[in-house]
Amino acid sequence: MRIARFSIDGNVAFGAVEGDAAPGAEGGLVLDIIKGIPYGDFELSGTKVPLDPSSRDRVRLLPPVLPSKIVAIGRNYAEHAAELGNAIVDDQGRLDAPITFFKPSTSVIGPGDPIAYPSFSQDVHHEAELAVVIGRMCREVPRERVKDVILGYTCANDLTARDVQQREKQWARAKGFDGACPLGPWIETDLDPSDLAVQCTVNGEQRQLGRTSDMVRSIEDLIVHITEAMTLLPGDVILTGTPAGVGPLNVGDEVAVTIEGIGTLTNKVIKRG
Repeated sequence: MRIARFSIDGNVAFGAVEGDAAPGAEGGLVLDIIKGIPYGDFELSGTKVPLDPSSRDRVRLLPPVLPSKIVAIGRNYAEHAAELGNAIVDDQGRLDAPITFFKPSTSVIGPGDPIAYPSFSQDVHHEAELAVVIGRMCREVPRERVKDVILGYTCANDLTARDVQQREKQWARAKGFDGACPLGPWIETDLDPSDLAVQCTVNGEQRQLGRTSDMVRSIEDLIVHITEAMTLLPGDVILTGTPAGVGPLNVGDEVAVTIEGIGTLTNKVIKRG
């Protein structure tokens, strides 16, 4: 099932997405409004709303969740770590612990929302990622129970002010600025995430193309590792790392993240007002 969060005449609701559309296109899709919220058991209302780009002023997709926190993982694809000159193993050849960092809830924007280029950076990069959406409160999750705590998966763009990251030697401002975490277009609940194509294009030109099977650490590894330290809440998001090919964005660019089996998340870069 595909679950979207959307606004209709100013009211926010969740809906099950019905119909098929080309990646990045919304025409022909219908939203069956969900009674309540999609955490735990829920019912469909049977009230259906067309998702038509021509009626965006009345009905439009929102970020599929508003997480209490986004827990992100760095250097989880070996080729990406190498392209930035970073190692993933120590001097004895042992795999380093996952690099874990946060993006604030205020960094989240949705499909079609503009990315406002931050005034304190001159080198913002795209990073296409598979995002895991948590479906229930959990901590200290054993490996055999990981699937039980996942609601589904969506597309993410872990935008990074690369110059700020390098200059400040920590990642809070570089990866946490307003708009630094586009998510969407919806959550896919019925998906095997073990070997999916992850692609990023800028103005239609391919920049990144990798597969989730190339992750250094699996989703199971990441959730076990994260929940050893902290409680995850329904709607929290885990970003699982980006494949090689990251690069700069400029004002006026249209950046699209496409993940096999989910769909396409598209945003345009604008000058911050």
